[in-house]
Amino acid sequence: MALHPVNRRSVPEDVFDQIVSGVLSGEMQPGETLPSERRLAEVLGVSRPAVREALKRVSASGLVEVRQGDATTVRDFRRHAGLDLLPRLLLRAGELDLAVVRSILEARLHNGPKAAELAATRRPPELAALLDEAIDHLAAETDPVERQRHALTFWDHVVDGADSIVFRLMYNTLRATYEPALPALAAVMAAEVGRPDAYRVLADAISAGDPQAARQAAIDLLEPATAAMLAVITDLEDQK
Repeated sequence: MALHPVNRRSVPEDVFDQIVSGVLSGEMQPGETLPSERRLAEVLGVSRPAVREALKRVSASGLVEVRQGDATTVRDFRRHAGLDLLPRLLLRAGELDLAVVRSILEARLHNGPKAAELAATRRPPELAALLDEAIDHLAAETDPVERQRHALTFWDHVVDGADSIVFRLMYNTLRATYEPALPALAAVMAAEVGRPDAYRVLADAISAGDPQAARQAAIDLLEPATAAMLAVITDLEDQK
């Protein structure tokens, strides 16, 4: 891996970014030993404490194993990293990783109906009003990007209603990964976010406490756009 001196205004962050990029790109393979703190500091032109802080962050992300008094080794991020790595995996070297996009879409289609089912089962008293308000904003909106934001707010409330910390944290990561791409996705998402009636069917099922109807309504809402986007990804991959 070709390391280069970093910008001293954000030393630990830059060191962290370089090491993470090397691991995710495959330049640094699982089991490979990183240079010593001293050597990294020399090559990068930074202090050893800055390198140490960056390595702690990389270790906390599951990308390396740091042993006191021993070598630092690269780990297989597919087995050890968490969802916080997703935004970095999605966009690498300025290009979308289509395999990661597919994984996000598949997770969306799988988790959305389950979250809706749980929300219908647990439905806190304030949920119905929050869902109705989000749908009203969605129905009144004409801007395609803002429509997506209102749709995300709707799903925010559904996930809160599901009362599952795992779904909540997963949704947070997926949303943070997805939001920067809203303008690019406006056209393909128009058919979904342009169907406020479908959101109302889902909201009504949740408010009525009907888990199965909520699950099916979520599938009916999410599946068409997901299938369309997966088809686009397949075409793009075939062109490579």
